[in-house]
Amino acid sequence: MEIQNIFDLITSTDSSDNEFEPQVRRPRVFKERRNYLLTMNNEEFKKLFRLSKNAVVHIIDQIRDKIAHRTDRNNAVSPENQVVLTLRFYALGTIYQAVGDFVGVSTATAGRIIPRVTHEIAKMRKDIIRMPSTQEEINQAKLNFFSIAKFPRVIGVIDCTHVNILSPGGDNAEIFRNRKGYFSINVQIVAGADLKIKNIVARWPGSAHDSNIFSNSRIRAQFEDNMFEDALLLGDSGYRVSNYMTILNEPRTEGEQLYNESLIRTRNIVERLFGVLKRRFPIISLGIKSSLELTQGIIVAYAVLHNIARDFNEEEFEFEEGIQQLMQASEEVNDNFNLENPNNNFNQNNNPVRIAIIDYFER
Repeated sequence: MEIQNIFDLITSTDSSDNEFEPQVRRPRVFKERRNYLLTMNNEEFKKLFRLSKNAVVHIIDQIRDKIAHRTDRNNAVSPENQVVLTLRFYALGTIYQAVGDFVGVSTATAGRIIPRVTHEIAKMRKDIIRMPSTQEEINQAKLNFFSIAKFPRVIGVIDCTHVNILSPGGDNAEIFRNRKGYFSINVQIVAGADLKIKNIVARWPGSAHDSNIFSNSRIRAQFEDNMFEDALLLGDSGYRVSNYMTILNEPRTEGEQLYNESLIRTRNIVERLFGVLKRRFPIISLGIKSSLELTQGIIVAYAVLHNIARDFNEEEFEFEEGIQQLMQASEEVNDNFNLENPNNNFNQNNNPVRIAIIDYFER
């Protein structure tokens, strides 16, 4: 009898004890994904994504093949939604979850999309961010700058600006702390007369001096190798005088005063460019809260997007309510070193190129 009871127990078909019963999989729930290109008018779209629909469509077309999934399995995110998600992240600098919910993807998916799209946009720099190279382009650049304040031979204006970042951590974190006390990347930019970025270096820590960044940059080597022939680059007193004209510390003659006035008005182009860039992407001043590698890619992507906006004749942004106060509170570093500048011994009045230009203003 006992044997029979054991047998009955073993062969019981009670579903609660049958480990081989098939399990029903929970169906996956996909978030709704809105097509902002189709459902928003252009003004609403620009406010959210900082670029017009036409500019964004152009960007999507340029990188579509690089970011598109091979199939639509698992509800793959379209190139359109990948790009607008990334642009929304650029506009807000917020956490992945917030922009993921905005587009209809998970936090993990947003964390994969943003670095991938950033990488592809930044790679566009070789075609979008470039100095004049042909003789025709160099001559046109000179004419464009000359029309501003009659300063001759200029093809670019150089300066650095600090982009606020999170502490990168690690043993070398403190080299990213600038002299104002916050962590930053010191970004070198060469501006054109058309307010486009012609060259960008976005890899130096906040403690790096402008002149050191320039001394180790490719653009300096190109000028030293006479790639631009007799063309000039304008900068502030943080730069060595050679092919790089800087302001006179103590102008004495009328020609020297006219030289300074013309240089200051011409050099103002780069300051205007910084303002335009930061109004379109306020997060540059407020702080990019990403890993160091991604932050550097985002800075270059910003430059690419800015130039595309200029190509599409996009209107400049005004500061939104509250943003200007926040930017003032963050107080950007201004690296006009003047007498404290370690390269100030180069900024004397005996440079032959400078003397020739001063003579031009004295005529």
